[in-house]
Amino acid sequence: MSTYVLIHGSWHGAWCWYKIIPLLEQAGHKAIALDLPGHGRDWTAARDVSMQSYVDSVCKILDAQPEPVILVGHSRGGIVISQTAEHRPEKIRTLVYLAAFLIPNGEAMLPTALSDTESLLVSSLVVNEEQGYHMLKAEAFREALYADCSEEDVALATALLTPEPNAPVATPLNLSDENFGRVARVYIETLRDKGVTPTLQKKMYTATPFQTIISMETSHSPFLSAPEKLVGHLTSL
Repeated sequence: MSTYVLIHGSWHGAWCWYKIIPLLEQAGHKAIALDLPGHGRDWTAARDVSMQSYVDSVCKILDAQPEPVILVGHSRGGIVISQTAEHRPEKIRTLVYLAAFLIPNGEAMLPTALSDTESLLVSSLVVNEEQGYHMLKAEAFREALYADCSEEDVALATALLTPEPNAPVATPLNLSDENFGRVARVYIETLRDKGVTPTLQKKMYTATPFQTIISMETSHSPFLSAPEKLVGHLTSL
């Protein structure tokens, strides 16, 4: 049995893994999804959310597990699992980047995200500096995030997405070879992705050594559109 800790991306919450958790449990594994601060049912104000608060919330989960976990990060969740690995390398068996941002030491996610000129996200962001968050225009939800998802899942996500705090994506990562660098890494690329495009995904995973690269013919959210296939990949690790 393995323990999977599932970290959602921007605007999402633990709810986005609702198809994945029962499938992992049916396969005999333990699965934990959490709402990062300011997401889902955590009502922390966006301006009060920091990268450290993200990491602290994940470390709390890891510290409660008896064995090292498989830590899965989707999209923006990539920077969260990287920084968590720097703090708790001994608690993580494998890092899994699912269409996720892999950002080098000393850099923040925001410049890399904005460099993805083919992404529909970049042209659809609305930033609220006063309240400290950014949101995606509603008309971009389907095409950017859920192009191959059912109408029911698009409706669910549309109802549950929340504004994304600005500070974490603008915070440079602090990673070392001694901590982050010693944890095994797997990348799952999504080849029909218009949110974090395949071009950017490949650029990121070729810049950093990975033990395994897995390809999925999906858009940005395979946890909704292809849950069985995604769980098959996760349980093969």
